[in-house]
Amino acid sequence: MRPSEKSNGTRFFRRHRGSLAVLALLGAFATAAAAQQEGQLRTVRGTVLNASNAPLASAVVYLKNMKTLAVRTYISSSQGHYRFSGLDPNADYKIHAEHLDLTSATHTISSFDSRHEIIIDLKVDRKKPGK
Repeated sequence: MRPSEKSNGTRFFRRHRGSLAVLALLGAFATAAAAQQEGQLRTVRGTVLNASNAPLASAVVYLKNMKTLAVRTYISSSQGHYRFSGLDPNADYKIHAEHLDLTSATHTISSFDSRHEIIIDLKVDRKKPGK
C-alpha cells in the first residue's frame, strides 16, 4: 500500500471519530454510574436469638421489599448469623425470623435510614399467630 492510500479502517475511524468518542464517553459514564449505585446499596445483618438470648441455628429469616413485595429468605448459620446484601436504598423492608412454631417481632428498615450496613438482632420468643 502506498503512503497516500488509506485503509478502509482508517477512513472509517476518521469519518466516525466523533461518534466513537461519544460512545466511549457514554460507556465511561455508565460504568461510573453503576459503580456509584453499587456503593449505595445496603446490607442488613444480625443474629437470630432464642428466648434465652442464645444464638439460634437454622431459623428462617424473611426479608420483604415493601416496594416490590418480593420476599427473600436466609437460613441462619450455626452461630445464628444471617445477612442480606444488595438492598435497594429507595425501598422500605420488613424483616422477621421464624423457628419451629416461634417467631420474632417484625422490624421495619426505612428508606430514610441512610446507613449502608444495618444490624438487627432478631429474638425468636413468641408463638406464631394461629399456633
